[in-house]
Amino acid sequence: MKQKSIVIEYDEYINNQGIQKEDIDLLDHAKGATKNSYAPYSKFNVGAAVRLSNGEIISASNQENAAYPSGLCAERVAIFYAHARYPEESVISLAVTASVNGAQCETPTYPCGACRQVLAESEQRGGHEIKIIIGGAKVTQIVKGTSSLLPFVFDNLPK
Repeated sequence: MKQKSIVIEYDEYINNQGIQKEDIDLLDHAKGATKNSYAPYSKFNVGAAVRLSNGEIISASNQENAAYPSGLCAERVAIFYAHARYPEESVISLAVTASVNGAQCETPTYPCGACRQVLAESEQRGGHEIKIIIGGAKVTQIVKGTSSLLPFVFDNLPK
């Protein structure tokens, strides 16, 4: 037997001090997208914004449905729309934030497992890591690449 470990590195910012302007801009797009969330059941409004290799920013929000599995997370809505609209462009960065009752959550709200898998495949598709910016009202964390969020990614697809 051989014991191994995984180290996850991320940058943490308090009150967004020291974050690059382009990342703040992407977070602002994600915050704005929370207002378009359709979350009558959970009351948990999530916004995501994707920056593409051509400079375009795509914003999206979570969309719930009474048949719960039929809804979609903000991250997947943004990534799927970005790839549908601009199929030749790669995702450079993704910002995600959440609010409850109109107030941004204080700490980061990370993507679910399904969204992490979609992010991982988007990285494979684009050929490079995606910067992931998870914003809270007080704390924002930035990871470089989905391997920090999903270390054992499903990637046994035929090549």
